[in-house]
Amino acid sequence: MESRRKQDADSKSSACNCTALRKASRRISQLYDAALAPGGIKTTQRAILAEVGRSESATVGELAEALIMDSGALAHTLKPLEREGLVDIAIDPADRRSRLITLTRRGHAKLAETDALWEKAQKGFEAAFGRTDSKSLREALRFLTSDGFSAAFDKTLSRSR
Repeated sequence: MESRRKQDADSKSSACNCTALRKASRRISQLYDAALAPGGIKTTQRAILAEVGRSESATVGELAEALIMDSGALAHTLKPLEREGLVDIAIDPADRRSRLITLTRRGHAKLAETDALWEKAQKGFEAAFGRTDSKSLREALRFLTSDGFSAAFDKTLSRSR
C-alpha cells in the first residue's frame, strides 16, 4: 500500500517540469558537493570562484546575472568566500554604489586545488549518464537558461491570460 502511494505521488510530480528540474538539480548538487568535499568547498562556491576567475572581476550584479542568481542570495554566498580570503569585495571605482568581486591569490589556488575533484565529478556524471546524453543535456539546459526560452515562455503565458 505504501509503495503504491509513493508510485502515485511520483507519477503526479513527474508531470511538473519545474519540480523534476529542481529535484535533479538538488541531487546532482549533492553528488558534486560530496565529490568536492575534500577541497572544503561546495559546488555553488566553486561555481562563483570559476565565474569570477573567468571574468577576472565582476560586480555583484554582473556575477548574479552570469550565474542566474538573485543578488541577495549571491551576496549571502559570497560572505564565507570573502571571510576565507578567496574573494575580495571592494568598491567599484567606476561606480561607487557597486561592489567589485575579484579572486584573491588564495581563491585562484582553491580553484586550482578543486579542479581535479570537479573533473572527477564530471567524469562520474558522464559515466553514469552517458557522454552523448550529457552533451545533449548541457545543450538543452543552455537553451532553458537563455533569453530566447524566457521570452517564449513569457509569450505563451501572456497568450493564455
